[in-house]
Amino acid sequence: MRDIGVDVKVPTGDWDGDENCPFYGSLRLRGQVLEGVVSSVGMQKSITIERNNVRRMKKFERMEKRTSSLTAHLPTCIGEVEVGDSVRVMECRPLSKTISFCVIEKTGGDE
Repeated sequence: MRDIGVDVKVPTGDWDGDENCPFYGSLRLRGQVLEGVVSSVGMQKSITIERNNVRRMKKFERMEKRTSSLTAHLPTCIGEVEVGDSVRVMECRPLSKTISFCVIEKTGGDE
């Protein structure tokens, strides 16, 4: 197992030879570390994450909610992730047209 440079829990799942795994494969991580809630798990080895942002609208003196979504690679060593679980993702090289993040830790839900 490699050190990815971020203080995270050691994954307990089995590795099946996935080269795009930051812990056992050769995928390098860099850049942003984000947290979000899993909104979809319908793809193979990929998930969709939603992030909620609250910002102040100065003109109307109100708070505004915004939601952004991103897709992330799910390594097999992380284990099963369900809709509603909270996860941490970290930026990596582009793995496909829409995937530029990789799941590094499952932080909430049923562990």
